[in-house]
Amino acid sequence: MAETLLLPVVRGVVGKAADALVKRVTCMWGVDDDRERLKRWLEYVQSLLADAEDKSETNPAVGTWMKALKAAAYRADDVLDDFEYEALRLEAQSRGSMASKKVLSCFNFQNKVVFRDFRHKASKELKNVLDKIEELVEEMNNFSLVVREEAPQVPYHRQTHSALDESAEIFGRDDDKEAVVNLLLNQQDQRSVQVLPIIGMGGLGKTTLAQVVYNDPRVQEHFELEVWYCVSENFKDTFVLRSVIALATKDRCDLPDNIELLRGRLHQVIGGKRFLFILDDVWNEDRHKWEDNLKPILCSSVSGSGSMIVVTSRSPQVASIMGTLPSRELAFLSKLFSKKAFHNRLQEVEEFSEIGRRIVDKCQGLPLALDTMGGLMNSKKQVQEWETIAESDIGATSGGKDEVLPILKLSYRYLSPELKSCFAFCAVFPKDYEMEKDRLIKLWMANGFIHEEGQLNLAQKGELVFDELVWRAFLQDVKVISFGDYTAVHCKMHDLMHDLANYVTDECQFAEELSQKKAYVLHLQLLGTQISGSIKGTSFLRTLLTQSGNNKDLSELKLSLQHMPPKLSLMHNLQTLTTFVVGTGDGFGIEELKDLGQLGNRLELYNLKKVKSGSKANLHSKHNLNELLLHWGRWAGAVYNEEEVDTTNEEEVLESLVPHGELKGLEIYRAFAVCSGVCRVQSIGHSANSLFAECQGLGTRQTPGTRYQRSLPSAETLALFAECQNWRHSANSWHTVPREFAECLR
Repeated sequence: MAETLLLPVVRGVVGKAADALVKRVTCMWGVDDDRERLKRWLEYVQSLLADAEDKSETNPAVGTWMKALKAAAYRADDVLDDFEYEALRLEAQSRGSMASKKVLSCFNFQNKVVFRDFRHKASKELKNVLDKIEELVEEMNNFSLVVREEAPQVPYHRQTHSALDESAEIFGRDDDKEAVVNLLLNQQDQRSVQVLPIIGMGGLGKTTLAQVVYNDPRVQEHFELEVWYCVSENFKDTFVLRSVIALATKDRCDLPDNIELLRGRLHQVIGGKRFLFILDDVWNEDRHKWEDNLKPILCSSVSGSGSMIVVTSRSPQVASIMGTLPSRELAFLSKLFSKKAFHNRLQEVEEFSEIGRRIVDKCQGLPLALDTMGGLMNSKKQVQEWETIAESDIGATSGGKDEVLPILKLSYRYLSPELKSCFAFCAVFPKDYEMEKDRLIKLWMANGFIHEEGQLNLAQKGELVFDELVWRAFLQDVKVISFGDYTAVHCKMHDLMHDLANYVTDECQFAEELSQKKAYVLHLQLLGTQISGSIKGTSFLRTLLTQSGNNKDLSELKLSLQHMPPKLSLMHNLQTLTTFVVGTGDGFGIEELKDLGQLGNRLELYNLKKVKSGSKANLHSKHNLNELLLHWGRWAGAVYNEEEVDTTNEEEVLESLVPHGELKGLEIYRAFAVCSGVCRVQSIGHSANSLFAECQGLGTRQTPGTRYQRSLPSAETLALFAECQNWRHSANSWHTVPREFAECLR
């Protein structure tokens, strides 16, 4: 089913082939006829792909042809990238700046042979890919494909964050919720830890029920320690214990894989408290792993009376192995479909309702299926459209063990190509991964999955795509995290939706699994700390992601950024630059940031020990920045000796890196001069916003007292992470900042 993602790929190549800049270079190089023929052939193919997609479900030859076409389209995309690069190079050169002339002169004078070879190679590859496309068109003509009119797309739902945040809502499970809550509260006299299984097939709402119970105020008040852990398929004892310890302490567990050490640490954390552990999505059916390894530790006598473990699973066998209380088996639902399908409609027209009842019967009461199909039917306004979907063979499986998956496939089939691409990309993340909305939209934009529409820019269009995927239940568990004026939206995918995403794309994979490499890996996720050597074979790679969730984890990666690519200053339109490592030499210094006036969101500056003056970075003029991190090391967590830093001008460097006055968050790491007493936080301005200044990483030196709060205009966060020699001499000097920072935040 991966061929369903072909249409957006072909459409993107057609657009690139029609680009004026690309045409300018192909004309110069005498290959414009080839470019035009490529564009025309792909436009013709594009008009037939909707029919090809349908026929591929019953004709394997069509599916094989579509995979070959996708490979050729990616080759064409890469070839056109070469022409686009040359066009941009010429455009930069034509601006005539001294810097660009200095960088680009090598193409015109010193490396003419290399440039001639590049031109010959690009032109030859264009001819080769054109020949391949023409060969595939000839093969396509044997399939009798017809042009199908593309269905008009219903406008995306515009939703607010609060409307999206449905994690606290549990539809049709009030009785289940009350039964589970009461059972948890009524075990308070039990000395031994009790285990309650919640079981049911995939998509039935087990996790949702557990979430609502877990967050119930009565439960929160009753238990002294609560831990939620998604187990999934990794039931190794040391892994589970380490994860539970980390979640309970809200800190990393650095103990070795020694079961006795982990047992001792967990019992220390529990310390006689009444606890509630939620073990979500358990698959283990090996009795030995539970009874001999984990049960004696998790259910030990060190817990307080009334402690509980709730286990969610699809498997009755898991319930029989782990449960000490009767299982709570979830029943099917049916009303959820109407709630979604008839949303924003004045009434349920009888004709629609009758068809809807047939669709509900096929969903077999599964909440995920009902929610997904309800979202699909809400976008269909004609009776005939409802009838067509109701008549679809959504009860047939393709070897899957879950009856809900065919229903999800049908809902996916009716997504727009844009929504299909954005959803399928989410397969690059692991199951139960918490995705950040803004980051996800930027990744969609970077890969060309979304396109501007009317007055909407790409970011605004991305917001609508995200909302639509949530509305249709392809993304869920949306929550809004607020801090002052800053909000972040996070979401997850149901594990069955993750299975669907993996089914519909062969382009996403984890680096650790490249030995089982799919045909064309475009998006790669690094789960561990090292990249496998086989990554070299992923020639079409577009995206490489690491799973380090925050800066302190970066030091664990074997990928340390030593310096930036040279001459970033030429990228005048650059809007996102998350990290800049200051280097030495022409093209690597902090002055490369000077003309990047459109940089926005968060910027992290590292290796500031190499800076003599930061004024050339022009941070004060970058008004789109809302967060700034300043670090004197090469990366977060870097360790170096004080002798490596010229502390005589560190205060001057800090004062020269003055941001604009509307900055929301500022972090300073290892700035020795920051506690020199230049200006105290409490002397700076007055505002209703809170300033949080804290210091960490002081080692054995005297640490300051509790978190210090003062008011500052605009800035919600100022975090000072420093090591300096006069901590013990001036107990109150830890919260000082240079006067120019004070002025800019006043």
